[in-house]
Order: sequence, then structure tokens, then C-alpha cells
Amino acid sequence: MVVANQKTRDLDYVRKDFLSEAEPRWCPGWGDYSILSSLTAVWSQLGVPKENFLTVSGIGCSSRLPYYVSTYGFHTIHGRAPTVALGAKLANPELSVWVITGDGDGLSIGTNHLIHLIRRNADINVLIFNNEIYGLTKGQVSPTSPHGLTTKSSPRGNIDRPINPLALAIANGATFVARAVDTNSQVLKEVLHAAYQHKGTSIVEILTNCIVFNDGPFKAFADKGIRSDHTVELRHQKPMLFSQDRKAIVIQGLKLEIGDVGKDGIDLPSFYQDDHDSALHYLLAFADYPRIPLPVGVIRSVQEPTLEMGLGEEKKTGVNTVRDDLWKLFCGKDSWTI
Repeated sequence: MVVANQKTRDLDYVRKDFLSEAEPRWCPGWGDYSILSSLTAVWSQLGVPKENFLTVSGIGCSSRLPYYVSTYGFHTIHGRAPTVALGAKLANPELSVWVITGDGDGLSIGTNHLIHLIRRNADINVLIFNNEIYGLTKGQVSPTSPHGLTTKSSPRGNIDRPINPLALAIANGATFVARAVDTNSQVLKEVLHAAYQHKGTSIVEILTNCIVFNDGPFKAFADKGIRSDHTVELRHQKPMLFSQDRKAIVIQGLKLEIGDVGKDGIDLPSFYQDDHDSALHYLLAFADYPRIPLPVGVIRSVQEPTLEMGLGEEKKTGVNTVRDDLWKLFCGKDSWTI
């Protein structure tokens, strides 16, 4: 178990304390710089010793991040970051574990590992850097690339339908899902802090711009001058307002619609991120922009038993029983000789 010494506990961190000496090597203007800045700023405010953080990544541009932070870290193999992170968390439950992955690494070869991490609900934070392209391998379609996108691997346009990361997570029982945009640091920091506070697997999709191979797909959400008309910042127990609070998302039957706040008789439903009924959360994850503005912030946050809790109970009550059962299996009537 990691235990901080008294000198570390008394230290007041600033963001730079969580930056390593390695110079970030991302393309100039890429969104990962702003994510790195927001993440280290949040870490510095949590009151957690640096040696209690673990950053785990797979393969891709986003997966360089463990080199650029001053924490323990693993740069693992393609798609397997959730598995390595889970092993580390089970070996040392006191660690604050952060998985850094991308739409290619986490939602292609790594999808199965991600789903099983979600269903086990281990207390791990997963940040999916989604730029809708394979950047490290120079511009092929990724699992989140939109239909029709022209790339080196789809010169006639992408014929596949994209994966929705948050809808995938909710469909598999995720207890925490959130979405943020790289340039909206306020919402991004709020989401990262909420992910840390949540006990269970946290899935955070961060829309980030690849300036070289897929520049500008999130411009409407990222540009400070226009994003209020194109995004809805979700607030717990508040109406889903946008466009300087002149409009709101309303629910009609099983669909999301747009309502005019000034219209007489309009019902402005409040949003509850802790509702165990995931129907609204699923609709918000799948909101069909541009008909519906893009929901950002915490979409779902419910408490369910974590993997660590279950294993803790198992250790208390089941160790000797399991050992006895195995011995009976090896030596009982169900064994045979060849």
C-alpha cells in the first residue's frame, strides 16, 4: 500500500508539480495540451499525494500522456490499458488510477477490455480522447469517425457507422459517464473532479481536435463565441438550458425536443444525473446534433457496489472455504487418472 510521508502531506501542490521534465511531443495546437493542463490542475487540488496517482495508457497520440506527468505510470500495449489498470488497482486499492486512451486504442482493439472494466465497476477513471481519427498512424478512420468521412483508408468516404462511446458505456451498466470538450476548461475540470469523487468506473469522453488529420469537427462546441448555442451544460437538478438560457431540452414521449423558455405553458423538466433509470441518460448520450445541442458535463452518476467492495467481502468470508473446495475438487470423485 502506498503511504505518503508527512512532508508530502504538508505540501501545497500547484499544477506544475504534476508535470514531468519531459517536453510534450504533440502537434502544435492539438487539444491534448489543454487536456493535460486541466488534468494536472485538478490533481493539484485534490489533496492527494503524487505517489498515490497511477496513469496508465495504451497506444496512440493520447497514450503519450504518462510521460508528461509526474506520477507513477505505465505505457502499455494497444487496447490493454484497462486490464493493466485493473491489476494495479486490485494490488493497491489506495491508488487513484487514471486510464488514458483514445477512440482508436480504447474503442477498437480495446473495446472488450473496456466493457469488462465497466461491468466490474472498479474504482478507475477512464479518459477517452476522441478526435474521430487515427492520428498516430497518420489519418485512417477510427471507430468514431463519422459516416462519409474521406480519409487515407476511406478515399470514397467512410461506409461504417460510428460508435457512440457514452451510449456504449451506459448500455453496459456504467455508473458514471460524462462528456467534455478540450477547449472548455471549466466544464472539463468539473467533470474530472466529479470522476475522481465517484466510487466506481468513470467513463469520460473528451472531444479533442486533431489539427493535422481531422481539423475542426468540434468547432461549434469548442469556439467560445458560439458554443452556448450548440451545447447544453448539464447541471444536476436543474433544467437543461442553453443559448443564454433562452431555450431548453424538453422531453416529449421518448424523444428529446427543443423548447422555448419564454413560451407559456412549457414544462422544463429538471435533469437528475443520479437517476438509476438510465433512459434519459441514454437519450442524452445519443442526442442527435445538430437537431439537439450536444450535452456536456456529467450525464450519469449513480452508486453501485464496486469490484473492490465485493472482493473485500470475499476476503473476509470466503478464503478458507475456497481453499477447502479446491482441495476436495482435486482429491474427490470428479478427478481421474490418465
